This record gives sequence, C-alpha cells and structure tokens, in this order.
Amino acid sequence: MSPRPDALARLAAHTAERAKAGLRRRLRAFDHMDGPWLERDGRTLLSFCGNDYLGLAQHPQLIAALKRTADDEGVGSGSAHLIAGHRAEHAALEEALAEWTGRERALLFSTGYMANLGVMQALLAEGDVCVQDKLNHACLLDGAKLSGAELKRYPHADVEGAARQLQSRPGACALLATDGVFSMDGDVAPLRELSALCAREGATFMVDDAHGLGVLGPEGAGSVAAAELSQHDVPVLMATLGKALGCFGAFVAGRASLIEGLVQSARTFVYTTAMPPAMAAATLAAVRVAREDAWRRDKLQSLIRRFRDGAGQLGLPLMPSDTAIQPLLIGDANHAVMAAEALESVGFLVGAIRPPTVPQGKARLRITLSAMHEDDQVDALLEALSGLPWATEV
Repeated sequence: MSPRPDALARLAAHTAERAKAGLRRRLRAFDHMDGPWLERDGRTLLSFCGNDYLGLAQHPQLIAALKRTADDEGVGSGSAHLIAGHRAEHAALEEALAEWTGRERALLFSTGYMANLGVMQALLAEGDVCVQDKLNHACLLDGAKLSGAELKRYPHADVEGAARQLQSRPGACALLATDGVFSMDGDVAPLRELSALCAREGATFMVDDAHGLGVLGPEGAGSVAAAELSQHDVPVLMATLGKALGCFGAFVAGRASLIEGLVQSARTFVYTTAMPPAMAAATLAAVRVAREDAWRRDKLQSLIRRFRDGAGQLGLPLMPSDTAIQPLLIGDANHAVMAAEALESVGFLVGAIRPPTVPQGKARLRITLSAMHEDDQVDALLEALSGLPWATEV
C-alpha cells in the first residue's frame, strides 16, 4: 500500500511554489492609522490602497456610538442572533439598511463572505445552476460551489454570454450573481441588462454591492440604486459594512420572505456569533453620515476625475473605471511588485495585485481613492507614478 499524501507537506510545497514564482503573500502590521496615513516602524506612508472610500472609519460620530454602546452593553454579543445575541442595535441597523436600499427587510451577517455563502447555500441545491461573471469575487464563486449547484461562468460583463449560459440549462432553477462594482477592475456591471435577462429567463438576480454601497446612487444607496433598479428587479442584494461605511460586517436585503427564509436556512447566519452590538451602533451612525454627507461622494468623484485626467496626460495604462478603484495595468507580476516597492520607497502605499487574484499577464497596481485624500496628494502620487520605468509595460 502506498503512503497517504501528507496534507501539511502539500500545503508547504504549494507555498514554496508561490514564493518561487514571486507570488507569495505576506502580512504586514501597521502601528497607527490617521486618515489616509499609515505608520509602521516609525515611518509614515500615504495609503492609496484602502477601502475607506468616504473616510468614515475614524469619524467621531461612529467612535462615540461605539464607545457609548460598549460602555452599556460590553464588547461581544455573547451569542448567535437566534439564541440571545440579537440586540436592539442590530434590529435598528437592519431597519435602516432596508430603508436606505429600498428593501422590505435586511439581515446582518458577520462578513460579506459569510453572507454570500449563506445566501447561495439557502437558495441553491444540487441540480440547480448558478451563472456568474468570470471576475466575480471569490466568495460568490465559492458559494456556488458549496451549494452543490452547477457553476457556469460568462465572459466579463458579457450579457449575451450570460444568456447563453442560462439557456444551456432551460429547465433548471437558476440564480445569476454578479458584483455591482468589480473589486479588481473598478468597473460597474451592466445591471439593467442583466436584470432584464433574468426576467426573460425566469432566473433570480443577485448583486454583491460591496464596493458600490455608500459611493454610488442617490444618497449612496449603491450601484443598484444608481441603475434605478427596484427590489423586484434585484431580489437579492448583498453589501458589506467595512468599506465605504468604515465599519465591519455585511447584510442581505430583499423581500420579507427572502429574509425569513435566510433566518431559517442560511447556515452562516444561524450558526455563528452575532456582530458586537457596539459595532452595530457605530454602523448605524455610519449609515446616517453616509446618507447626509453628500459632499463626501462629490469630493471622491472630483478626486477620481483628477486622477484619471492626470494619468491620461501622462500616458499611464489605466483600466476603464469611474469608481474609487483605479487599476493601473502592469502585466508582469514581478514588475507590479517592483512598482509598489518603488512607490513605498518615496512614501506611497499602493497594492500590487498578482495572479491568482487577477489573470496571468494582468498584474496591476490597485490604486484606490478616498474622500480623505486631497488634490495635492493625488498630484504627488501621479508624479511618483510618472517616474516608474515599467508603468507603461502591458
């Protein structure tokens, strides 16, 4: 009998292969954050790689709400929602999120990953089909695989390709899922066209609006609201609370029947500890600020235009995006890392995104803008980018 493969040894070999290919990821601990500035080992860097698009993570109203509730309620919720963990703060936040997004009800999850896994496990079963954009976030892809449904992917933003995939399984229960704003490319899905397709084909439409909520649409209600799509048009809406809202967690919103079904059947909701009530209170404060402070979205859009105009004048290979996510295509993974290191050496923190997060040959700098940034900081970044010899290698 041959010996069993060793799982730990196999993992170690895979890690070594990634390191050899220049694709190893690494953790770096930062000592302090002050707006867009991050401090590590006594050195301060200007960050252009975060997701705090509206600059709310350190907003005094959020901090005050968190401290006030922690003083009253403590830190942890102490239980799952369905046992004793669901507090008044959770209920108030769910009501506010539902009202903001124009849905009947909302349900909190601990992370966006857990929300997407829970939704797909509850809605899909073996024999069903889940059709997804090839550039969807990993949690949507994993959710489909774990559900037991057949996962069929279509070329990025290709509505006709999505139609072909749905039509290949005409008798199956079908869910079509897409990112609203794609996290690595920054472009927005063709939501109206996909909604119309789902209506024609009898498929359920789901949108992950992690990078659209707070930034796009009336009062920042997201990419679905920007596309003027209703609860009827997009029956399943998921969004996260740790990006534009500057907090933590996620929610799913839709009809009351959807939410009640998730309460009964979404394992990632039923079998996990509830979000700390103090975090729910801080997030409720974030929703109010995000809705009221339209100037934050206006400033962010101004910075996006400034960056894109400047990059165009410099001939930098920006990918097409009108959102806060501005990818600069490098191509070679090693060159992307070298570019990020060169920027860090002059005080800028920018993420180098490499395979398998993006396709081979599509490594990039993922530059993200925030309402915390100022015009002169964007100009300084552009000047630093203009000095990179490999910035135009595609």
